[in-house]
Formats: sequence, structure tokens, C-alpha cells
Amino acid sequence: MNRFFAAVMLSMALLLGSTPAGAWWEYGHETVARIAFAEVKPATRAAIRRLLAHSDLLATPTCPAGTIEQASIWADCVKTLGDRFSYAYNWHYQNIDICQPFAIKPNCPDGNCVSAQIERDVRLLKDRTVPLRERVMALAFLVHFMGDLHQPLHAGDRHDLGGNRVKAAYGVIAGRANLHSVWDGLLAERAISTPPGGAKGLLSEHDPAELAAMRKGTVEDWSRESWRVARDSVYASVLADPCAPTPEARVKVDEARVARLTPILRLQVVRGGMRLARLLDEALG
Repeated sequence: MNRFFAAVMLSMALLLGSTPAGAWWEYGHETVARIAFAEVKPATRAAIRRLLAHSDLLATPTCPAGTIEQASIWADCVKTLGDRFSYAYNWHYQNIDICQPFAIKPNCPDGNCVSAQIERDVRLLKDRTVPLRERVMALAFLVHFMGDLHQPLHAGDRHDLGGNRVKAAYGVIAGRANLHSVWDGLLAERAISTPPGGAKGLLSEHDPAELAAMRKGTVEDWSRESWRVARDSVYASVLADPCAPTPEARVKVDEARVARLTPILRLQVVRGGMRLARLLDEALG
């Protein structure tokens, strides 16, 4: 993992604590992408390579997208390009209140949320009449947004900007982290690297039947699932009442909690990768 980039993202999360950071940092997104690339059909894999061979059409030389791993973080990287891609900022999340009945539409004005953009990107990829540049961009966005959707704090929150307003103590950065930064990178990096680590290691923990079952469902189904994980695992792990007011004191993500949350986070990454593979097969296979 590029730890410099991770450090930059953490700094941004701390300095811009009132706004959502880029989910899963590099490691999480790249792992979702690697799982998908390993699981798609050979024809889909070839189509992905053909599209990304034209990534120069994006005209973002500081944010390359020539491989699926690069494409997986492209949507976060272009945030640094200012007004060029500012329109896409709200596409990375849909902060649906975990203390209210699940509903996407009220939290997705004019399609400006992650689930609506995933569906849009699939439509663009399926349509061979769409200009090549737009299809390359749709592929990069789709790979990234499927990672975002499976980061629970990009799917559900408590009107606290995806946990950014919940101060958290996590190891040596106890005085600087928040719940969002913990799930976005700190816990994610540790969980994904825990042996067996990486894409192959995570896949090895599930049999073919389990992996096939993960591919089923709709984007709305997956959104609801991540929203429940946010409620029942993320917030419930640090708050006795997930719907109580935001505490002034820092919540603690200690070693016991890390041990309980690691399998949940690893499962979310595998789910994201398997479902991305299905959407890519449908759009490009």
C-alpha cells in the first residue's frame, strides 16, 4: 500500500472532519478491484483491459487509471483537481439514517448518491454508442463506487457525516481519529492484511457457494445490507445505543473490538468485489 497516500487521506479527514473522506483509502479499493478482476469472465477481463488502455482520454495524468487497481482509486484522486470533478463529490456516499426505516430516495436527491451512480455507470458501460471517454470514466467510477457502497459509513449514519463527527480512540492516533477514518483506512488496512491477507486470502475464506450467493441481489439490496452493518456493527460496537446522541468523549476501538470487527470488514470487501464482478460481467461480458 502507498502509505504516503494513506497519510494524506488521513490528514484530509482530520482537517476536513465535517466531510466524508475517500472510503477504504487505497488498500480497500484496490482489494475490491482485485477480487472483481479475478472473478469476472475472461471476456470481461479482456474488455476491461481494452477500455483502460484508453484511460489517457480522461486527461488526468496525475490520476492514472491504466489498471483496475489504479481505476479503483481514480475517483478519489480526482477530488484534488478542484472544479473539474467537484460535481461528483456527493456520488461517493448515501448517508441514510440508521435510526429510521431504510429509504434511498430521500437521501439521493436527483440521483446524486452512490447507489444511483452505480446503476448509471452500468447503463453507460452497456451502451456501446456512448463515447469511449465516457465509458472509460464510467468504468473507473463503477469500480470505485462499489468499494464505497460496501464501506458501511458511506451507506448509513446518524446525521454525523458518516461518523466523521464521532471522535474515536484507535491506537497511537487516539487523539486525532474519528469513527469514519477508523473504518475508512486504519481498521481496513489491518483487517485486509491480517493473514490470509489480500484479495486471494480473503477469497480463500469462502467456498464457491458462498461466493456465488454474494453476487445475488440488487444495488438496493446491497445498500440496505451495508446500512444494517453500519447500525449493527459499526455504531453498535462503540455505543451502547447506536441512536443515542453523539458522545463528547472519544469512543474506543480497542483490541477486543478490532478482533470482533475484522471478520465483518473482510466480508464487506469480499462482497464488494464479488458484486462488482457480477456488474462488470453484465455490462461488458
